[in-house]
Parts: sequence; C-alpha cells; structure tokens
Amino acid sequence: MAEAERIIDTPDIPDAEGTEGKETADRAGSPAEETPAARGKRKIAVLFGVAAFAYLLDLISKLLVVAKLEHHQPVEVIGDWLKFEVIRNSGAAFSFGEAFTVIFTAIAATVIVVIARLARKLYSLPWAIALGLLLGGALGNLTDRLFRSPAVFEGAVVDFISVEHFAVFNLADSGIVCGGILIVLLSFRGLDPDGTVHKD
Repeated sequence: MAEAERIIDTPDIPDAEGTEGKETADRAGSPAEETPAARGKRKIAVLFGVAAFAYLLDLISKLLVVAKLEHHQPVEVIGDWLKFEVIRNSGAAFSFGEAFTVIFTAIAATVIVVIARLARKLYSLPWAIALGLLLGGALGNLTDRLFRSPAVFEGAVVDFISVEHFAVFNLADSGIVCGGILIVLLSFRGLDPDGTVHKD
C-alpha cells in the first residue's frame, strides 16, 4: 500500500521522447537563422547598373557643357536661382580643398575599391542603389582627375550646376551626396548590406 502511495505521489517526469518532441517544437517555432540563400541573389548587377547609369549621365553632361557652354555667358534656367555655368574645380565636391587635388584623387580611388570588395556580400537592393550612386559619382569625378588638364591625378573637375547662394557642382557630386544620404538612412534603420536587419 505504501509503495502504491509513493508511486501515485511521484510527480510526472517527461520521458526522453517527450523532451525531444518539445525541443523540436521550440526549434520549429523559433525563427531560423537567415542564410544567403534565404536572402535571395546578390545585387551586384543592380550596383553596377546604377553606377554605369550615373557615370554615363555625368560624363555626357560634362562633354555637352564643355562643348557648348565653356567660355560663354551662364545660361539662366530659373532666373538667378538656377544657372548653368562651367567652372574647373581642382578641389573636392563643391570646390572644397583645391590645394589637395592628388589626395582627393586617392580617396576617390579608395572608395571605388572598397565598394567593389563590398559587392561580394551585397544582398540588399536599397544598399545596391546607394552604393551604385556613390560608385558612379566617384568614377565620374575620378575620370576628370585622370584625364583633364593640367595633369594626370591633378585634373580639374568640370562643375556647371550653379544654385544661388550655394556652390557650383555637377551630377557626379549629386550622385555622391544622394548615395551618402541613403546610406545614412539605411544605417539608422538597421539594414546591413548583406540584407540582415538589426536593432542595435
């Protein structure tokens, strides 16, 4: 009788099969670790497509304004608020640091190399667009540094978009700024280039 009471009072202990089943259910209910396959294909084509578009747009615009507007009076687009006026800028974007042309050339080349290396783990479409704008803009201004006068690595960048109370710039500068702003926004939202999202 005492033995029967002891058996009845003993708390139920889940067997190995029940424990294993519970662990399996827990694993099934928890989110699986994201793999590259789950994130889809890499966005390398988007990156270089956006970069090529931005680069060609900048290159064609510079060829046109140099041929048609250089050494001519500025063309008013919206009165004094927006004009096309060609200047040669040996500095960085928006005519900053004209005494450091070679340094800015090296920085642009470094940015291009870093973006190209980052492309190997690029799964995020917004990041691909942002980096494409940055890459296209950097390539556009680097082309001027390499092939325009006065010398290789010291070439002056062609700027032609003049906004009242603002610096004169070009489409490559616009691509760099837009890409940089988009990268900051994506970073604040916690989206990484590999497609993962964190809340740190």
